Amino acid sequence: MVIETNTKKSPSLLDAILPVLFLMILLVSFAIVYEDESTPNQVALIFAAAFASFMGIKNGYSWKEMEQGMIETIKVSMQAILILLTVGSLIGSWIISGTVPSMIYYGVQIMSPDYFYITSCIVCAMLGLSIGSSWTVAGTLGIGLIGIATVLDVSLAITAGAIISGAYFGDKLSPLSETTNLAAAVTRTDLFNHIQHMLWTTVPAILVSLSIFLFLGLTNKSNIVISDILILQDQLKNNFKISPVMLIPLLALFYMARKKVPALLTLLIGTFLGCLFAITFQMEMIFEKQETTDLNAVALIFRELMNALFIGFESSTGNQAYDDLISKGGMVNMMSVVGLVITAMAFGGAMSKAGLLERLIRAPLSRVKSTGGLIATTVGTCIGTNAIASDQYLSIVLPGQMLIEPYKERKIKAVNLSRTLEDSGTLTSALFPWNTCGAYMAGTLGISTLTYAPFAFFNYLCPVIAIIYGVVKFAVPTDEKKSESLEPQS
Repeated sequence: MVIETNTKKSPSLLDAILPVLFLMILLVSFAIVYEDESTPNQVALIFAAAFASFMGIKNGYSWKEMEQGMIETIKVSMQAILILLTVGSLIGSWIISGTVPSMIYYGVQIMSPDYFYITSCIVCAMLGLSIGSSWTVAGTLGIGLIGIATVLDVSLAITAGAIISGAYFGDKLSPLSETTNLAAAVTRTDLFNHIQHMLWTTVPAILVSLSIFLFLGLTNKSNIVISDILILQDQLKNNFKISPVMLIPLLALFYMARKKVPALLTLLIGTFLGCLFAITFQMEMIFEKQETTDLNAVALIFRELMNALFIGFESSTGNQAYDDLISKGGMVNMMSVVGLVITAMAFGGAMSKAGLLERLIRAPLSRVKSTGGLIATTVGTCIGTNAIASDQYLSIVLPGQMLIEPYKERKIKAVNLSRTLEDSGTLTSALFPWNTCGAYMAGTLGISTLTYAPFAFFNYLCPVIAIIYGVVKFAVPTDEKKSESLEPQS
């Protein structure tokens, strides 16, 4: 064992860069060849993982060690994978139960196309702040908002950007958020000092984002007419029992999230409630979907529920707009996203095991000469880790552990590091298609990551503002300055 360890060499910067360059070439090539079609990014990621593994072998690692590194990292994503599959079932159950149709029915009555984007952002922000989970916001309220956007004929890409901006604002500032607690813990910063300090970047970013969403809404040219909305509402009422009672599963899910019931258990209970409400309230619709069948009533109900959970709810009324609106969900429709997460984590695992990721993070530190440079390096490191390791938790933990000493050496308070980890690590995770967060948002909302990313204004304004503050040395307290409100509590 000792002999094998001694034969391992530290990777060079070129070693670390080559697998990333190889991945970028593949991704760009796929984007060019496939144009507007879905690109096989999973293939690019698995080949890039193999490339990184060969670099590790070159430096003395065995294939078995590299493979084990990939497997161990994939294990980290298993909770996310289970959540993705469960969200697919949740969506299917909430459609067949009438929960999503009721959300859409009532939503189009109270929301105006002119103020739809800004309203979507605000309600998602409020919900995210109360429950501390951007994933839960997108997987529940976000689904309904996308449906309402479809009916109102407003941009689905901008709507997704507004949902994600609001969800991440609430997640970032909520003391219930896992990433907020993680960033504070990694940097050994008091949680509420950390949240307080994040207001410096978060408030300007959300105000600018809301202003843009308001402008986009007021200049939006929706082609929908009242009669079209009424037709879709009538179709919803003809096919489902629409009632405020149908929103109980949504409220129950929010309550469980607020009480910090584990995410997977919360989603499973939400799915069960959807099935229960379908049996209780939507029996007429279930039987109408099967005009001729040899199955008895119990078998028919069971099959329709399982189909909704596994392949998603399928509508075939002949009204294309309505069918496209309602035909969603199912585990099957999440499988490509699951594959993306697994292959992305395999690439991140190979890069980490071979020491290539650490080498990439360490490289820019040698050139840092100023406070602005250090904060910019933190932002770049977190974004790079999100792109390479494909996980927002790793984008907080790895840079946080490696950069805490440089912050101490320059007498820059740790609260600046914790804030920057969130500004760049937490927020940019949803902007990469192969990151667990980007994959989840795309799979849940049905809008590709690269399509909504330009409109997730809040998510990239925060890191930009963080860099600006670092350069001008604004709201970046140091140990030489007396700033009691920002002192971590002992």
